[in-house]
Amino acid sequence: MEKFSVLMSVYIGENPAFLHRALESITFQQSVQPDEIILVEDGPLTEPLYVTINDWRNVLGSRLICVPLPENRGLGFALRIGMRHCNNEIIARMDSDDISLPDRFEKQLEVFAQTDVDVCSSWVSEFVDNERHIVSYRRVPERHDDIVHLLKLRNALNHPATMYKKSSVQKAGDYQSMNFFEDYYLWIRMAMSGSKFYNIQQPLVNMRFGPDQLKRRSGFKYAKVEYVFIRKLHQIGYLDDLEFIRNLFLRITPRIVPHRAFMRFYKLLRKLN
Repeated sequence: MEKFSVLMSVYIGENPAFLHRALESITFQQSVQPDEIILVEDGPLTEPLYVTINDWRNVLGSRLICVPLPENRGLGFALRIGMRHCNNEIIARMDSDDISLPDRFEKQLEVFAQTDVDVCSSWVSEFVDNERHIVSYRRVPERHDDIVHLLKLRNALNHPATMYKKSSVQKAGDYQSMNFFEDYYLWIRMAMSGSKFYNIQQPLVNMRFGPDQLKRRSGFKYAKVEYVFIRKLHQIGYLDDLEFIRNLFLRITPRIVPHRAFMRFYKLLRKLN
């Protein structure tokens, strides 16, 4: 199978045990292992995180490439820098607190070998505390046309489960700073540049999920950030005037309702998916 890299970022707020589990899931528990793991240290870390990283460096040797940044710059910047250190055309994204299922990379590499796609993602499952306690799924459409159609309204690819071609990402302008929406903004620019998408119709990554995550996605502060993002899509010509107004209503309104109502809306959305 084709060689590939894994691109990760870690910052001071991460849990060392979660990072260990994430690295474990993409190495010795995978049916096909990456040739290299690029781990961007997004600013100074805690001593326990450094210990965990050093332990894995002793295990993986030169396969683990750490890229330290002098200060925390955010996910978009960290991934843009990290991609420059990836030596392979095929890159798999991985978050430092998620868990890849054992056949994730094998299934995605098969898609790249058999079809002409630039990005391959999948469904993800969400769990609370125990990775065997799956509480919901993030389902996304399979085919390119359906993915592109849904992108007009919401993110149609699960970022932590994506594998993509480095050249296609760079053609679209690479990761850019867009707080909370770095990946969504990338997919849109890739769609505009002609990239092809595909989603495997089963979960390949287990994601940690909890009330705190939803809380960060609600409130006026998040709504303001989302407004900036939607306005940017209108400015670059991705959304026309009617789509701009529709997205403002459908995406901003749920953020500013009471938190309990937002929780019910989110759970309903998961069931509908």
